[in-house]
Amino acid sequence: MNNKDTIIAQATPIGRGGIGIIRISGLNAKKVAYSVLKKIPKPRYANYLPFYDYNNNILDKGIALWFPKPNSFTGEDVLELHGHGGFININLLIENILKKNKIRIAKPGEFLKRAFINNKIDLIQAEAISDLINANSILSTKLAISSFKGNFSIKINNLIKLINNLRINLEMQINFSENNNNNNNNNNIFKKEKIKKYLNNIINIINSILNKTNTSNTIKEAINVIILGLPNVGKSSLINILSNEEISIINKLSGTTRDILSKYIQFDNIQLNIIDTAGLRKTKNKIEKIGIKKTINEIKKANHLLFLTNSKKKKSFLNLKYNFIKKIPHNLLITVIRNKIDLTKELPGIFFLKNYTLICLSLLKLNGIDLLKKYLKKKISLNNNFTEGIFLSRLRHLELLKKAKYYLLKSKIKLKNVFYKELLAEDLKLANNELNKITGKKFKKNIINEIFSKFCIGK
Repeated sequence: MNNKDTIIAQATPIGRGGIGIIRISGLNAKKVAYSVLKKIPKPRYANYLPFYDYNNNILDKGIALWFPKPNSFTGEDVLELHGHGGFININLLIENILKKNKIRIAKPGEFLKRAFINNKIDLIQAEAISDLINANSILSTKLAISSFKGNFSIKINNLIKLINNLRINLEMQINFSENNNNNNNNNNIFKKEKIKKYLNNIINIINSILNKTNTSNTIKEAINVIILGLPNVGKSSLINILSNEEISIINKLSGTTRDILSKYIQFDNIQLNIIDTAGLRKTKNKIEKIGIKKTINEIKKANHLLFLTNSKKKKSFLNLKYNFIKKIPHNLLITVIRNKIDLTKELPGIFFLKNYTLICLSLLKLNGIDLLKKYLKKKISLNNNFTEGIFLSRLRHLELLKKAKYYLLKSKIKLKNVFYKELLAEDLKLANNELNKITGKKFKKNIINEIFSKFCIGK
């Protein structure tokens, strides 16, 4: 891919629409402006102009925007043509531009890649733009905007500065060290404690970022809420009510649901993946056994478990928990729902059973549903109260943060066992290399190409 080429692409989705935008970036963008517009538009102003073909016939009329380098998104000369969004006329305009000028169609993510290469954005911000486009909830949109604004980049760059400061101080001591004596040895003991404290601070910051990025990735993908229970306790009714759709078949026969059914819903600005599962019970039916096995596998991926029980069988939750789900993760949030209170003449309400929240309701009569929804909103808000000023990250960032932490932990071990400043400085350098890969300051060309190739054309 030659970054000296002038590139063109449609920046709006392909198809019919009110507006179609064509973006051109590179050295020949000015020539394109002369051939299509017969002039260079006033920079950063909306200019309403006719768009000409290579025979000087008017193809369309629309808004032209001119961004001369370096004050543009890509850092190059950029021309944007905002015409009518017809499939034919947009393609016709692009074909005419390609015929008359030394220009080619942009590769996926090439505009963003040029912005990155020209230091207009770092790699985190480039990925945040992609995440913003693909956001599936209001909350994930806010987190992507936060990352695009540079909040995550600031965190990583601050870490890099902290590690660099320590490394520079160590290297200065190496270069200007005096001959060892007793006083110097005593001084080294003090320095070791100071270095240890400094390293612990950096590791704690990384742990804090890792915790937040793990949760933000959950929000990005959706929060998995699994509905669990014995057959015929109302699991299918619950997914239908929460999704406002007939997702699951409701029948008095036991074992109706034998596969995993799921539905993505927007809930309090967050995307939830509501999962209906096969009823847990001992069975000889081979198909039902497969469904139960799938259910147990889904539990391992869940963020919140809604455990449905029949209000007439008060011990069914505890029996089911110990008989079927002995491997439930300790940190998994479990809410017990006692359904069918219309049969026991109980009032809806929220109670506490040992370490569990207990919600009494009737799915048939829709009595207590509002209590459940309010409770879920409260729990989701409590789990995500960190969102102000935080960022959306990727699995790539998590892996690099973990590698940086690994080198810092190695340096702590070396500090404890043998105090060689040279070895410590090398580990700190390796840790910083991993952090620089997150922002893109240190990267391999093939990895960068791979990252940007996953972006859409025109971005």
